[in-house]
Amino acid sequence: MELNDANLQTLTEFLQKTLDPDPSVRRPAEKFLESVEGNQNYPILLLTLLEKSQDNVIRVCAAVTFKNYIKRNWRIVEDEPNKISEPDRTAIKANIVNLMLSSPEQIQKQLSDAISIIGREDFPQKWPDLLREMVNRFQSGDFHIINGVLRTAHSLFKRYRHEFKSNELWIEIKLVLDTFAKPLTELFKATIELCQTHSTDVNALKVLFSSLTLISKLFYSLNFQDLPEFFEDNMDTWMANFHSLLNLDNKLLQTDLVSNAIQFLASVCERPHYKHLFEDQNTLTSICEKVIVPNMEFRSADEEAFEDNSEEYIRRDLEGSDIDTRRRAACDLVRGLCKFFEGPVTGIFSGYVNSMLGEYAKNPGVNWKHKDAAIYLVTSLASKAQTQKHGITQANELVNLTEFFVNHILTDLKSPNVNEFPVLKADAIKYVMIFRSQLPKEQLLQAVPLLVAHLQTESTVQHTYAAHALERLFTMRGPNNSTLISPTEIAPFTEQLLNNLFKALALPGSSENEYIMKAIMRSFSLLQEAIVPYIPTLIGQLTHKLLLVSKNPSKPHFNHYLFESLCLSIRITCKANSATVGSFEEALFPVFTEILQNDVQEFVPYVFQVMSLLLEIHSDTIPPSYMALFPHLLQPVLWERTGNIPPLVRLLQAYLQKGGSTIATSAADKIPGLLGVFQKLIASKANDHQGFYLLNSIIEHMPPESITQYRKQIFILLFQRLQSSKTTKFIKSFLVFINLYCVKYGAIALQEIFDNIQPKMFGMVLEKIVIPDVQKISGQVEKKICAVGITKILTECPAMMDTEYTKLWSPLLQALIGLFELPEDDSIPDDEHFIDIEDTPGYQTAFSQLAFAGKKEHDPIGDAVSNPKILLAQSLHKLSTACPGRVPSMLSTSLNAEALQFLQGYLQAASVQLV
Repeated sequence: MELNDANLQTLTEFLQKTLDPDPSVRRPAEKFLESVEGNQNYPILLLTLLEKSQDNVIRVCAAVTFKNYIKRNWRIVEDEPNKISEPDRTAIKANIVNLMLSSPEQIQKQLSDAISIIGREDFPQKWPDLLREMVNRFQSGDFHIINGVLRTAHSLFKRYRHEFKSNELWIEIKLVLDTFAKPLTELFKATIELCQTHSTDVNALKVLFSSLTLISKLFYSLNFQDLPEFFEDNMDTWMANFHSLLNLDNKLLQTDLVSNAIQFLASVCERPHYKHLFEDQNTLTSICEKVIVPNMEFRSADEEAFEDNSEEYIRRDLEGSDIDTRRRAACDLVRGLCKFFEGPVTGIFSGYVNSMLGEYAKNPGVNWKHKDAAIYLVTSLASKAQTQKHGITQANELVNLTEFFVNHILTDLKSPNVNEFPVLKADAIKYVMIFRSQLPKEQLLQAVPLLVAHLQTESTVQHTYAAHALERLFTMRGPNNSTLISPTEIAPFTEQLLNNLFKALALPGSSENEYIMKAIMRSFSLLQEAIVPYIPTLIGQLTHKLLLVSKNPSKPHFNHYLFESLCLSIRITCKANSATVGSFEEALFPVFTEILQNDVQEFVPYVFQVMSLLLEIHSDTIPPSYMALFPHLLQPVLWERTGNIPPLVRLLQAYLQKGGSTIATSAADKIPGLLGVFQKLIASKANDHQGFYLLNSIIEHMPPESITQYRKQIFILLFQRLQSSKTTKFIKSFLVFINLYCVKYGAIALQEIFDNIQPKMFGMVLEKIVIPDVQKISGQVEKKICAVGITKILTECPAMMDTEYTKLWSPLLQALIGLFELPEDDSIPDDEHFIDIEDTPGYQTAFSQLAFAGKKEHDPIGDAVSNPKILLAQSLHKLSTACPGRVPSMLSTSLNAEALQFLQGYLQAASVQLV
């Protein structure tokens, strides 16, 4: 793509169309941009557009498109083509910092994110000038530019807070400190001085304090792994200024800085080294009264968010992204102080809690915020350890949680007017949710119908919390690992629960509420067959919802739980009566067809998973509606997207399992396409295991004669990959495949196909791969396949007994006994660059496994062999009968004593002897 006005104009027109609400206009534009993004100069055209376009909407759209392009394509993945040309990479890095700093804030944030993504891959080795270029801008005096630099630096350095210690990390942090620590300290001092100069100018202060907030975050990141020498030498400068910020009382200013300062106090008070600073009772009382209590208050900004921006409020409160709020900081400080001073702190706050509740009781209508603060304080005091799965797992024994629940929480939950005091109701629901592991079961059961009633409240926060609380209660485990709350205990409320959950999706602001959809999924999972009578109605509602959201998928979690709920409906109903699978197909296929025709990328992997689940329920035939789709599943374009690969492989496996012979007779011309898919997958280190899944299903389920002509080529492709790139993962999959081939076609067929490719190759494979590496096999089914395959090679392959391969017989038997008796060898060679299976390149629609579409583990050998050790003993007995004297002599001369002893055990267990 040339850098010219015509291309800029074309790009502008297509970007404009991507904003169109009509999918028939928007989708083709998105497809066009996707088709040209591999061209050289495409990213440079986007950057030119966001710099020079007169239309601000187009500039922002170009910035977002550029950031997502970088997210998808910047990372260079082994075995994948480099998606951005080197000249484009160089030009982007040369211009992006300048462009980011000279752009308006909306665009600056997008470009700052893009720099962070590039920095994660290229900084410092491939982008050594980045820091120097950024630091030089501190001299500009323009805080719009300075904040751009600080924001970008924060996104680059915040990972230091959670990276594992390593030499590479130390080297990088040292390089950053050498360039960045001094200028950051100078900027900190200068900004503090400017705050004093402009103490009466609210607009100037807002900008300066946003800089101080970012500087504090950077200070935290750079000191997280260890205290660097530079900051130790300059600690007076930093601490004196932090102290002055903590004491700052400028009424013009309500900023995040207070929370950063409190957060800093919280981290200091938890460290034994500084314990002495807080030991004095007066200090503790002063911190509790002057820092914690005032910052626990429900502010007007919180109230506004609760009412008008519920999504953001929920995200901050439930998901812990409220790290920068005063309340969260004060809460963390309480927990920090309780680490060493639990008794005194609890004593100080008990008085405050009682007085706040007293104020509320005098006039609830006016003083409800006092009760809110009291609940928040009790929660902070009581919580010592918390997990997402269990809520509070360790509580302060000085706080009586059950008594507080009965006296102050239950009253709000039982209030007949569910819409009155929504903040307090939300607090009460949250209390049940976070202390669920601490409250007795009878109180949780008492809360369930009350929570079900709260699903119908007007407040989005309130009904969302009710859904989330129910979902969390339904996941709790009791004795014997069964759910704590049983379907029988929910039976009286089942109908109301399902009705209210589905009605809640119709409430304003909750049409795609992920917490409600997750609660629907969890209710289905808990209730199991109790939902069957309701499914005919509910499946219609779920399908209608799917049709609506497929027009413009925007809530990934909601969509995921929606598909999980569909899978549960199918599983539970078809378990009771497999004939109902047809009615599900009738309801779902029209929507699935639309999703596939419109290529709704986010949903295609889900559709393939649900189709696999449906097809696997059918008896051993493939319905015509599925056969019509089969040729389309082999189209190369579908396999270009990494997110499609696992569900497509599973779907093709279902086709092969249910109708290998149907494919062989009515779609024989598609077999080369099927093997083409295998060839593509096997070439990739990331996806080779998926290629083997497909190949194993072809070997297991296709009639032998249908693939005879292709067998040799399959083995040649595998050997080519072994030569070019031999990884542990590939070797393990290869071993399972050749042994499955042996089980299916016999040991002689395996030996012949190897030796037909190249004389003596069978021996080379045994010597170089099978014997040294079979110990690496993991998984019960995989081990069983290898054991049965090797047994056949040892006992049903004449070449192993009377050719030069005979020398490999004992080492192979020794390796098999090792597979049975020795621990798995999970070592990986030092020089192997092993790509994690989940390592998807850049930002693509990743594959999200549906838990409730899960596939049962399939054993291709099944009941034919229940105990491979017994099979080995019986097979050796049979072999020794055919050639008396030979087997015992081979064993006695070359098998080690320990292996021989194990073998004797197998022979005794099978009640056979060698002759």
